[in-house]
Amino acid sequence: MQAALMCQVIACLSLALAAVAGGEQPRKGGGPMNMVLESPAFRAGDMIPSKYTCDGENISPPLKWSGAPEGTKSFALVADDPDAPMGTWVHWVVYNIPAAAREIPEKAASTKKLPAGALEGVTDFRENTYGGPCPPSGTHRYFFKLYALDTALGLRAGASKKQLIEAMKGRILDQAELVGKYRRQR
Repeated sequence: MQAALMCQVIACLSLALAAVAGGEQPRKGGGPMNMVLESPAFRAGDMIPSKYTCDGENISPPLKWSGAPEGTKSFALVADDPDAPMGTWVHWVVYNIPAAAREIPEKAASTKKLPAGALEGVTDFRENTYGGPCPPSGTHRYFFKLYALDTALGLRAGASKKQLIEAMKGRILDQAELVGKYRRQR
């Protein structure tokens, strides 16, 4: 019995260490993740329509979420590509999304129709707006990560992903992830 419990503890610690090493943040409370992040434009694991990429209109996709935990004061969103040749490429950074929000509409970044109060950070395109998938070769994965936070963050517009991750330490109540893929058609 003690051996089984010890194995469970080791497995949990291994997962937590792997998450932190991968840039993920540990959550407060450590309970099950209940939030769900979806897009009406593509399903998890499917190809992202070219409309949302550099080959199309390069507009932000619609995103919807549910299951936010009690005590959520704001949300933050990061979209990035871990398959980029020079390391993870940041495509979108949004924070201070109001706690009452449950979606970001299509084209919100380019039309400035983010939920009231939300701020955009700088991407690896060196812009404070969404930059769609544009892989140089092959099929890449694009991770849209939503964080429920126990506070609004004291960051100004234009913060980097690194600054956001640092500001979120110890503030994450839950998180959800949506992964889409894209391969350029040449």
